Amino acid sequence: MRVKPSLLIAAACVAGASSALAGYNIWTGEYSLSRQELQTALDQRFPATLRYAEVVSVQLSHPRLVLDEANNRVTTHVDGKLALNSGVRYDPAKRAVLLDNPTVQQVEVAGMGQYREQLNAIGAVVAQQLLKDYPVYTFKPEELRVGGKDVEPGAITVGKDEVRVEVKQR
Repeated sequence: MRVKPSLLIAAACVAGASSALAGYNIWTGEYSLSRQELQTALDQRFPATLRYAEVVSVQLSHPRLVLDEANNRVTTHVDGKLALNSGVRYDPAKRAVLLDNPTVQQVEVAGMGQYREQLNAIGAVVAQQLLKDYPVYTFKPEELRVGGKDVEPGAITVGKDEVRVEVKQR
């Protein structure tokens, strides 16, 4: 039996990492990725379809990015049906800020409340497939030189309206 619920879900970050334009603030020593830049890049990634166990096809569309400042995480909501939540980390080999440890925050499908456990399991698999180590932003080599000195990203902070990446000298 093939089940194709109208569950819509989305990834919490951007596909076209190179399309985001990080701004460096000399006073704070941080790069900032605005929520709007991230949302615009995220919109270019969808629609997408994922399959789960050859039984369920999940249509991904209409993501809405929310920056969770209190928990230092990034959340993607889709039509109020699903919320996926991810941390962020820097990968020096890729020179990229990546989504980390994606989890399902909420799954709601009308008329399928009795299948909540199964829907959460599907959401968890989809979150891992779609979001694990997904690049939010990839730094260009010249962005890792500030004032003629090599720098490397440090702490990453999710703010109310932007993701801030601290830079420090090597």
